[in-house]
Amino acid sequence: QVQLVESGGGLVQAGGSLRLSCAASGTIFMINSMAWYRQAPGKQRELVAESVSRGPTNYGDSVKGRFTISRDNAKNTVYLQMNNLKPDDTGVYYCNALVLPSLLGAENHYWGQGTQVTVSS
Repeated sequence: QVQLVESGGGLVQAGGSLRLSCAASGTIFMINSMAWYRQAPGKQRELVAESVSRGPTNYGDSVKGRFTISRDNAKNTVYLQMNNLKPDDTGVYYCNALVLPSLLGAENHYWGQGTQVTVSS
């Protein structure tokens, strides 16, 4: 099993910044990607940013130029630096990891419990 623990959410005024962290632990041979999703009330969960190991970094259109995803592979941790926050960025932010538990195992997606980000106008 794999556990993802997120931290760093909170309340911030429009134009402010927050940094989210997500640490993965458990049975991990390799993490093939780590990503952040968010879900606003009444809306579907959407991709915010994704970091693919030895691959591209992808961002949702609404956050390009404002958010930056980064990873510390030694710590199995992913970060999301969020700058120039807007009220539309409000939602629950979820960490996701695509994990290979062993060399011959099967990949699985794991989710964190979510952290609330609220941006006031």
